[in-house]
Amino acid sequence: MGNSHRRKPNDRARQVVTTIIGIVIGFFIGISIPSSSLNKINIPSNIITSLDVAITDIHGSTSTSPKTESLENVGSTTVPKIHVPTNPRGAESLPPGIVVPESDLYLRRLWGDPNEDLQKKPKYLVTFTVGIDQRNNIDAAVKKFSEDFMIMLFHYDGHTSEWDQFEWSKRAIHVSVRKQTKWWYAKRFLHPNVVSAFEYIFIWDEDLGVEHFRGDKYIELVKKHGLEISQPGLEPNNGLTWEMTKRRGDREVHMDTEEKPGWCNDPHLPPCAAFVEIMAPVFSREAWRCVWHLIQNDLVHGWGLDFALRRCVEPAHEKIGVVDSQWIVHQVIPSLGSQGQSEDGKAPWEGVRARCKNEWAEFQARLTNADKAYLAQFGKEW
Repeated sequence: MGNSHRRKPNDRARQVVTTIIGIVIGFFIGISIPSSSLNKINIPSNIITSLDVAITDIHGSTSTSPKTESLENVGSTTVPKIHVPTNPRGAESLPPGIVVPESDLYLRRLWGDPNEDLQKKPKYLVTFTVGIDQRNNIDAAVKKFSEDFMIMLFHYDGHTSEWDQFEWSKRAIHVSVRKQTKWWYAKRFLHPNVVSAFEYIFIWDEDLGVEHFRGDKYIELVKKHGLEISQPGLEPNNGLTWEMTKRRGDREVHMDTEEKPGWCNDPHLPPCAAFVEIMAPVFSREAWRCVWHLIQNDLVHGWGLDFALRRCVEPAHEKIGVVDSQWIVHQVIPSLGSQGQSEDGKAPWEGVRARCKNEWAEFQARLTNADKAYLAQFGKEW
């Protein structure tokens, strides 16, 4: 007992001396190892903290990574003073070479070389505003479009995962906001700078029968006839509203028609020419750049828009037309009407229809007032 008590102070002294020597040796070893060698140390992934990950992202985690600028130079005060008035608004302080004013909807990987992400770039965009009840109809429609077409679904009923039963749905773009219309979606998610990668943009309803339609052939005819705004012909016996959109069986395309007496004061103006309906329009990239600005933010049904589309192409009666040989059937399923709300004892669809009509009148009034205000600047009257 006595001997063990006498050894304890000596043991503690040895431990202190050993610790000090270890620290000194570790210090000299540490400063003797080049910092670049640290990159070669493999650290188990389960002990890397989020801070480690952030640092790894900055410096590169392997010795084969490209040499990057040290953090000392990041945010350097040597950044040149730049002001480029021709840059997009808000980007005047950036060098033009770094400005990317346009985007796209192409899907990207989380790994690999960005330049190798896209093995194929779809050239056309097809959008449908959908509810889950019409999934089989949409499945049939999507199959009419080749891999050159990207599919985008706007879900007004909140159901998205249910569409995974279709293989193509896993490659589609899905946007889900309840109880909204396709023009609400188009205004918010199809900005011209976002869809600029696509030559043509289809903005279609969900209740269209496509047995007699093929996407590739349709594009071929649109290009052949120089149509900037178009739609497939409509089967005369189903959901037909205007003579202009009625399919003609003796031609590929038509651009004018005859309507009821008194409806067309000018044969080059709607509804006898320069006119397609809003149920299944197709826009060229350049036409859409104009049409997007024409869509009103708060007028979500788009009624009246079809009569104004002619303002976006010139001459409209030659560049707006109906493709007869690729035709569709309007099934007239009032699915969006059921998304309304019953008020004053009226059915939900009645409130939706009333708003549609009111929006048409409001849109026409806004357009007329805008014309008057513009002409007034030059001392002219409408």
